[in-house]
Amino acid sequence: MRGRMPRLCPSLRGYRWRWLGRDALAGATVWAVLVPEALAYATIAGVSPVVGLYAAPAALILYAVFGTSRHLVVGPMAATAALSAAVVGDAAGGSAAHFAALTAALAVTVGIAALLAGLLRLGFLANFISEPVLKGFIVGLALTIIAGQLPKLFGVEGGGSGDFFEKIRALIGDLGATSGLTVLVGAGSLLLILALKRIAPVVPGSLVAVALGIAVAATFDLENHGVDVVGDIRTGLPSFGFPDVSLADLGGLAAGSVGVLLVAFAEGLGAAKNYAVRGRYEVDANRELIGLGAAGLGAGLSSGMVVNGSLSKTAVNWSAGARSQLSGVFVAPLVVITLLFLTSLFEKLPEAVLAGVVIAAVVELVDLASLAALHRVFTRRLGQDYGVAARPDFLAAVAAMLGVLVFDTLPGLFLGIGASLLLLLYRSSRPVVSELGQLPGDGHFAALDRHRDGHRIPGVVVLRVEGGMYFANAERIRATVRQAAGREGTTAVVIDAETVPFIDVSAVRMLDQLAGELEDRGVRLLLARDVGQVREVLRTADAGAELRHIHPTVREAVEAARTGT
Repeated sequence: MRGRMPRLCPSLRGYRWRWLGRDALAGATVWAVLVPEALAYATIAGVSPVVGLYAAPAALILYAVFGTSRHLVVGPMAATAALSAAVVGDAAGGSAAHFAALTAALAVTVGIAALLAGLLRLGFLANFISEPVLKGFIVGLALTIIAGQLPKLFGVEGGGSGDFFEKIRALIGDLGATSGLTVLVGAGSLLLILALKRIAPVVPGSLVAVALGIAVAATFDLENHGVDVVGDIRTGLPSFGFPDVSLADLGGLAAGSVGVLLVAFAEGLGAAKNYAVRGRYEVDANRELIGLGAAGLGAGLSSGMVVNGSLSKTAVNWSAGARSQLSGVFVAPLVVITLLFLTSLFEKLPEAVLAGVVIAAVVELVDLASLAALHRVFTRRLGQDYGVAARPDFLAAVAAMLGVLVFDTLPGLFLGIGASLLLLLYRSSRPVVSELGQLPGDGHFAALDRHRDGHRIPGVVVLRVEGGMYFANAERIRATVRQAAGREGTTAVVIDAETVPFIDVSAVRMLDQLAGELEDRGVRLLLARDVGQVREVLRTADAGAELRHIHPTVREAVEAARTGT
């Protein structure tokens, strides 16, 4: 922040009044999508459907004031709703009112954490969730959400808690009590939404399904024919203020808030960046944290739930022609009007329709094709170099997905992050060390396993370390150089350091000791083509004279080795 308060409403800079009509139309379009999805996502979070609507108005307006994306739409989302249910479920004592208060309190704590992270310029934290980890996490989360909604679709009791496999097992056990009418209503709604997405994507399929579901339920009195409906929904605005929770409750939510924030920020920032590229403008990660934090605070203080940026609703916003965050500002009063005058309409909404809305929203997140694409990132050479870790992105994604399915949402997230970092460390501890040969014609040096026409220099082995040299891989590099120096007739080993981005003191000490050991055996150790960091560390770490004398090219290093200069 450089000591200054952030400028407000950055997305409105350079606004032109002729854009007002487009923003208003986009706002109405987003409202048609947001209302049914907010109701549905609130059920995922384990609270009354109306809580999803409570969260939206303040979040939309506050993000418009502080956020930097012109198109991002914030609101309740499936991933953070499921995370909210998991975090609050661990802290709640069973009371529905206390559960709702804790849900709002979690939105506040996530908002405060996001504000602090933004002010401390911690936007880089999102980088610790790699795209494959997030992909695997969301696939696992989507499958878990679908498993939790299937009992409502079949009109059976099902398993309200437990992991994915426990939910499926409970569902199978209750299938004998399936309500045919409920299945007809729910499956019909789901198929309608999916069909409209394919043949008429501009039509808000969720709103159409909800409207038809309400009309059919009222016309045929489905509630008295065994079809469960949403029931009483409070009409009017939410109560404003800090949720009625204790300090002990807030402490219990603190740890979970970090995981929720990581997912909310990573998902929202990804959507914001995607449309910033299309719109040819920039988003600031730290300002996005502040925008998310303000939105979360507004949602929590309005008796709402956790919010974050939505890729699907942002896509709707973009397609409808939005030019700035005024579209989101237009959505806010429409949601308020819904709360004041329209909530009673949703009381007759069949729960099976709401389940269909949820499943339709998350089924596209079960992106198994992306996991298959990650698995295809593999070559025989990678398998030889890294073994089981040759597919790190695929393994990290699968770890996150299975972690969610087996251990729950937050453990799954951190399992994926941990697997990703562990694989990174494992691969960096096993750097590829290629032997180079001289190519005919231009005399350049290249890896012999990739250039069959290269030839070795008699008496000189040229090695290229493809990665940083540090304490975790120093011994492996030492062993490789020793092995090369032990070949019959070898008088020198040249290390091409062009692909060594960094080196630490442990690696410098290893090279020093190795140089002395090889010298005793009549073999010189020479370095070529260092980068700036390597040169500086070698100089300041008091490396030996031979190591400090870096040859500008491999060819010069080889020549020095052959002539003894």
